Amino acid sequence: MRRRQQPPLPKRHGLDPARLRLPELGQWTTIRDHLVERLPRVPAARIDELLDAGEIVDLDGPIAPNAAYVPGGAVWFHRDLPEETPVPFDITVVHRDESLLVVDKPHFLATIPRGQHILETALVRLRRDLDLPDLVPAHRLDRVTAGLIMFIVDPAARGAYQTMFHRRAVRKEYEAIAPVRDDLTLPCTVRSRIIKEKQILAAQEVPGEPNAETEVELLEHRDGLGRYLLRPHTGRTHQLRLHMSSLGVPILGDDFYPEFTDKSVHDFTRPLQLLAATLEFTDPITRLPRRFETTRTLRAWTDPVGWAG
Repeated sequence: MRRRQQPPLPKRHGLDPARLRLPELGQWTTIRDHLVERLPRVPAARIDELLDAGEIVDLDGPIAPNAAYVPGGAVWFHRDLPEETPVPFDITVVHRDESLLVVDKPHFLATIPRGQHILETALVRLRRDLDLPDLVPAHRLDRVTAGLIMFIVDPAARGAYQTMFHRRAVRKEYEAIAPVRDDLTLPCTVRSRIIKEKQILAAQEVPGEPNAETEVELLEHRDGLGRYLLRPHTGRTHQLRLHMSSLGVPILGDDFYPEFTDKSVHDFTRPLQLLAATLEFTDPITRLPRRFETTRTLRAWTDPVGWAG
């Protein structure tokens, strides 16, 4: 396997520098000319500032503003970060050892940097706060979903643990708060075909052979609401939310299903009442059984008035 090239710049805010490979073919005279064309969203004046400050480098060090274009070469630099609204909730550490870190993620915090969420993500926070610069996630959890996420501390163990998730060798259970229907027979298993198209925020169920399966069980109910246990056997985008909506009991706080609501990413009220509650697996390295349980509860069940407010 080809080894990943080590960047010549250190991490900043827990983030690796961006790497751009210079195409073999092109008519650019300088690296600066290529970057101006390659990065249309970055003003040319900002590229000049980075070059003048020595903040765009190759393996030999900072690149001069008039450095000649090198076909097939590569450059590294740290991207400017977007302005972010702090997510006002903490991450709880559930377990930590030399190989693994398991945490309880709050609602509204993305797992990894993406789009307008960079510093306000679980990965960047944990790398910074726990001084774990090589930390990587073994899997992901939606920004609006709370609960357990497992991260890999030891770089040598990444392949084993990430493969375990890819092979669906991890048993997951979720809790959800949703309305109760008297005509719904539970427990039940929901099967459907789910697709998620690029550039479209919501996934959808379509006719065809099922590729998503979820067990749904009602644990308890009161005042028209139920606390549900969900066991996904597949991992399609928004699978649990879609399946609950298709049963006619959409999860409280869901701004996508059954109807899309354009809620601001800066609005931290009425969080989606979905919680990744347990992770259970046989450790691929030690061969010992492991089980982790959430420390969180869903507020619409413990404090419905406070959640609604």
